[in-house]
Amino acid sequence: MSPIDVNGSRVDVEQIGRGPSLVLLHSLLTDYSVFSRVVPEFARTHLVTVINLPGYGGSSPAGQDIESYADRVSGVLDALGIPRKQTAVLGNGFGGFIAVMLAVRHGERFDRLIAAPALATFPEEAKKPFHRMADLVSSQGMNAVLDAAIQRMLPAAFIEKNPDIVQERKRALAAADPRCFATACLALAKLDLSRELARIKNPTLVMVGSEDATTPPHLARAMAYEIPRHDFVELEGCGHCPQVEDPAAFVAAVQGFLA
Repeated sequence: MSPIDVNGSRVDVEQIGRGPSLVLLHSLLTDYSVFSRVVPEFARTHLVTVINLPGYGGSSPAGQDIESYADRVSGVLDALGIPRKQTAVLGNGFGGFIAVMLAVRHGERFDRLIAAPALATFPEEAKKPFHRMADLVSSQGMNAVLDAAIQRMLPAAFIEKNPDIVQERKRALAAADPRCFATACLALAKLDLSRELARIKNPTLVMVGSEDATTPPHLARAMAYEIPRHDFVELEGCGHCPQVEDPAAFVAAVQGFLA
């Protein structure tokens, strides 16, 4: 599918399958190819839409905050004519924060929300790596953060056993726009959804890997409890990108919620 125009901005989008809509938003440390291992299975029952967020692929930059990213995604839904009913939005990591903000600002635009995972906010100590990564890419480019990104993305045991996947993920992240990456890092560091979660009316699944050191399970669970209509799933043995580490478990959890 060709890139689309959304209110004057370019957005890379791919669609496959038929049925109710499932929209996938990737993390800070990946592009939309991170879902390649699960899209074929989802496409058996859904029209799957994967979106390259601003600064990834050929997608144009957005504003300085998560609200701007959420508004861009809402614009994509409108541009593609994705229906308001029987549409689920799933975000992984950075995409999860955007998906939660989308529910806060445009919750009537879709049905079900899957934060896989997200947090209400990061503890002060956990904000420091975002500032460091922003500084590094601003001065040295994306290659300066690739090793650190892999450590945040995948558990050590998985990294050791899967060098090909590690190189695949490094190549994808290296192509990101450093300015947009830095902007996203700073947007995550200042984000606080604590006062907004109770407003979310969408049925919500919060899903997190038990080994996720970037968005820890206890904080993801705490966020889930603040959302009125929520389910919570912890995927045993997975880190920040369970769709890469254990695609079958990831698909099963999502399909169970959507069913």
